Parts: sequence; structure tokens; C-alpha cells
Amino acid sequence: MADETRLNLLVLRCRSIDATAAFYAHLGFAFDRHRHGGGPEHLGAERDGWVFELYPAKDGVADTAGLGFEVADLVAARQRLADAGFAPGDVRTEPWGTVCVARDPDGRRVELKHWEGEPTPLPEVIAQVPDP
Repeated sequence: MADETRLNLLVLRCRSIDATAAFYAHLGFAFDRHRHGGGPEHLGAERDGWVFELYPAKDGVADTAGLGFEVADLVAARQRLADAGFAPGDVRTEPWGTVCVARDPDGRRVELKHWEGEPTPLPEVIAQVPDP
């Protein structure tokens, strides 16, 4: 029996949460300022049942996560990033779809994939990872 799993929270550690939020705003994310208890001020966006949070990096060192987003209009999303000075790569066709790659202000690789209706299904499992 397989459990259904879906993303509900993604946290990035950023050198500048405002600069990083400006990048992701071009992909349709609208961030609000938050602070929980004695924790640091951070930015959060809710979308499609999950939360995307941007926290200040500890000691100024950002994480190096790679991200991928499906977008309804790849050419328009790429152009918005280009117009804002983010220099996304060219649109190209790969075996998994039509994509382009950009770097957010912290240098994370962000792949944008043209969304063709339904979200891309996960690939078939080719091996199970044994429990520890």
C-alpha cells in the first residue's frame, strides 16, 4: 500500500528575503511578512495547499536547493524574469518537457517547465529504498 504524499511546506534560507521574494513574485507568488513567537521575521506565500517560506540565512549562507515549477505560459514567465534582469536561459525541449532554467538571487537553479494541463506525474518507481 503506497501512501499519497504531497508537498505542504518549502522553506528556503536566503541572503535577502526581499530580493528572493521579488524573483519568485515573477512566478506568481505573493508573499506576506510573518514572525512566529521569538523567531525571525520571514516571508510566506500560500498556494495550492502548500506554504512557501523565505527565511533569513544563518550567518549569511543561503541553502543550495534546486527547485522546479510548472508554469502555464513558459515564454511569458521567462520574459518576466528577463525583463526584471534575472537572465533566464533559453527555452529548450528536453525528454521531460519544454523548459528553461533561471537562477534566483541566491544562485539556486530554478527550472521552469511548461504546464500542459495536469501536473507532471511522478515517474514509475524503479527500486524501493529499504527502511533503515
